[in-house]
Amino acid sequence: MGCFPAWDRPPPAVSFSGRHSAVRPLKAEAKRTSASAAAIVAPDKIAEKVEAEDYGKLAKQLENASPLEIMDKALEKFGDEIAIAFSGTEDVALIEYACLTGRPFRVFSLDTGRLNPETYRFFDVIEKRYGIHIEYMFPDAVEVQALVRNKGLFSFYEDGHGECCHVRKVRPLRRALKSLRAWITGQRKDQSPGTRSEIPVVQLDPLFEGKVGSLVKWNPLANMEGNDVWSFLRIMDVPVNSLHSRGYISIGCEPCTRPVLPGQHERDGRWWWEDAKAKECGLHKGNIKDGSLNGTGNAAFLATKADILDSKRIVTLSRPGIENMLKTEERREPWMVVLYAPWCRFCQAMEEPYIQLAEKLAGSSIKLAKFRADGLQKSFAQQELQLGSFPTILFFPKHSSRPVKYSSEKRDVDSLLAFVNALR
Repeated sequence: MGCFPAWDRPPPAVSFSGRHSAVRPLKAEAKRTSASAAAIVAPDKIAEKVEAEDYGKLAKQLENASPLEIMDKALEKFGDEIAIAFSGTEDVALIEYACLTGRPFRVFSLDTGRLNPETYRFFDVIEKRYGIHIEYMFPDAVEVQALVRNKGLFSFYEDGHGECCHVRKVRPLRRALKSLRAWITGQRKDQSPGTRSEIPVVQLDPLFEGKVGSLVKWNPLANMEGNDVWSFLRIMDVPVNSLHSRGYISIGCEPCTRPVLPGQHERDGRWWWEDAKAKECGLHKGNIKDGSLNGTGNAAFLATKADILDSKRIVTLSRPGIENMLKTEERREPWMVVLYAPWCRFCQAMEEPYIQLAEKLAGSSIKLAKFRADGLQKSFAQQELQLGSFPTILFFPKHSSRPVKYSSEKRDVDSLLAFVNALR
């Protein structure tokens, strides 16, 4: 049973329409804003900021909604700027629900290069069943090569899966999400008691950013139990990965996934050599609470860092240092400074593009810096540095002591560079 054809449309309560003719490829890049254009864009034209409380309220409104209602709301709200993350397991339920809404939808998957052969064959089955083209994202070959050369093919058995997952999954996902405003996942509360027991049906993503800054994550299956998902798949006669019939429940990469015994939790088959409270690959690292990592494996990698934005090209400013910057009216070079807190997930999400910006500006007259503005420094930063929320980015022009605040929610390297070029 696949998607309904156009002539079998149900009553207007659920609107059915064409599915893929107007869908943009996931890899399509948004048009870059030139420096001159960035300089003349009025503040009210900047992408509307997504407020956390709006989605907290929406999550409460949808708490008792069905997965179909939640999926319909997500697709209605974001159109072709949202996509389903499909891993080849029971995430196929998301595709079936999306199909039932009758709305156009997009599907992407992370091909790590180490999936089971059965998973690849399953991808092909799903594409033919639903008449879709899954948009595959691949890891950077140079990064994979460096990891394997330096640490071998199975280093994760010794020092945890975090580093391998970061190269093969997290970084490709970050590239995919840069072109989206929202994404849809198959997370459920009962999947991992240590990390997913409190996930809402919709939330601001605590780790990744999209094309306008804050990214929205939808979890339509959050309140379903595993048995309910499987009942739905059987009733709808939805094809599933053949590995499930061999004892695999939660399926990831081949070296890190194994069957589970009757009575074992489904996540016991994933990274079985590590602490159960740290069983996230990095895609949903924001689920992990700061004091819950006390064991083995990649706990140290996933735990909140003591500091972030570490680069030899980024200057760490002290309180006296940034106070002097505020007093200096004729500085020799312009500065860009981020006010951050290392525990802030949004600051962590912009770490990579900020470091990339520092690399791009290497050799120029512009200096990049960071100032930790939480704790005892927060009041000072709010009063003197325009701190509203973390991260706050300021540009100190060469011939002015008054900093210019970056007001966009976009924190990708191209947007930050356009801001710099408009003021340098």
